[in-house]
Amino acid sequence: MKKIKFCPQLFFVIVLLASFFTACNNNDNDDSSQTSRMTVRMVDAPGDYDEVNIDVQDIMIKYSDDTNDSEGWVSIVDDDFTPGVYNLLDLTGGVNVLLADELVPSGYLGQIRLVLGENNTLVKDDAVMDLNTPSAMQSGLKLMVNQTLQPGATYEFILDFDVAKSIVSAGGSGMYNFKPVIHVSATATSGVIKGAINPVLEGYQVEVSVPVGDAVITTFAGETGLFQLNGVPAGTYTVTLTPDVASGKTPITITDVVVENGEITDVGSVSFE
Repeated sequence: MKKIKFCPQLFFVIVLLASFFTACNNNDNDDSSQTSRMTVRMVDAPGDYDEVNIDVQDIMIKYSDDTNDSEGWVSIVDDDFTPGVYNLLDLTGGVNVLLADELVPSGYLGQIRLVLGENNTLVKDDAVMDLNTPSAMQSGLKLMVNQTLQPGATYEFILDFDVAKSIVSAGGSGMYNFKPVIHVSATATSGVIKGAINPVLEGYQVEVSVPVGDAVITTFAGETGLFQLNGVPAGTYTVTLTPDVASGKTPITITDVVVENGEITDVGSVSFE
């Protein structure tokens, strides 16, 4: 399966959703700030069955609302993703499964497609039955999201199955049809801090850092003086700019920097004495 690679240089963003850890960014190229991190998780509402097993083969996205099935779709699962069968009834009471965690181009995101295989089954009163799945589901269940992704921010998409409405009895035949009803929600889980050093300290590196809990998110200013700290959870922070000791310049701190999830906080121009 394809893994999306959009940056011309090596670009790392490490974001922790449940707790915080260090993330490093390289801002020498503007393209590095034009990606967002996207996670896709699956959950379920309880249903009156023993098991509801669905065969997940791929997660795809499309950047437009165009309903053309054959164009514009891109897989966002990485090389570590293993297609498999998930029991939806295991995903209740706050439990979820991570299906994708990937850097994608920032901007408008129109649709997510959940691609299913043929091994979908239902267990009721200890009897295992095939779930008749429309062929369209195997080419992908399209879900409208209509979300604009800000550069450098992280977004969590929750695919919430409604089992009670997704399984339909096929008359009195004892067979069941699988017609997935899924609610999609998107939540921004981090924001961005950016700024610029002016004038630039030519020939010297400047490290930019912000403490987040017990960890620190860091980056280095680029050759043009621009810097950007990605994956910063909502809160109020102190940003420190530390120039190379050989420059003879004193570190600068910027206090009371407010970050909101899904937003970019610009601290403006910073000058060393």
